Amino acid sequence: MTKYARDEFDDVPEGTERRGVHRVARASAGAALRPLLATGVVALLIGLVAYFAFPSMGVRAEAKASPSASSSASAKPSAKPSAKPSASTPAPSPSATTPSAPPTTTAAVDKSRPVSVYNGTTTAGLAAGYGAKVTAAGWTLGPVGNWQGVAQPSSVVFYNAESLKASATELAGALGIARVELATNLQDPLAVVLGPGAA
Repeated sequence: MTKYARDEFDDVPEGTERRGVHRVARASAGAALRPLLATGVVALLIGLVAYFAFPSMGVRAEAKASPSASSSASAKPSAKPSAKPSASTPAPSPSATTPSAPPTTTAAVDKSRPVSVYNGTTTAGLAAGYGAKVTAAGWTLGPVGNWQGVAQPSSVVFYNAESLKASATELAGALGIARVELATNLQDPLAVVLGPGAA
């Protein structure tokens, strides 16, 4: 044994696993990943809430709206006449045509499409009253309730496809609503959203 005097470093408890130089234990890899995992879980929860909440608010992703837009676009070319002008029909001369406004296609008003009526105000029963006006004007009434989407500055008639523009304009005229807007992300073909000033 050594001839040195005993000091406090010679008294090591028997149950201790530490020997030699005492270093602080390194943090495990799991502890370093905890903030990253927590961020991932929060992002996943936000995505799930958005996925399930937006459809119930009348908002639809653009990707879901594109098949209906492409089907209506593919239907338009088939409506054009495919027959070539016959040789007996004279072609119009360039001097005979006049530079006028481009021809507009008049789409038929389709009153069989369901019309949803939503109350975007705090006035109780307003949507039901306008629902009766929709039915009285000969339209098919769809869902009636409170508007869950973005607040509107005034009443508006939304349509979700270009082919319904004439129907939306006709409906707006019947209800005395000035605004008509295309909303391809809306699930309803025609939707009346009552805003401030509706009575």
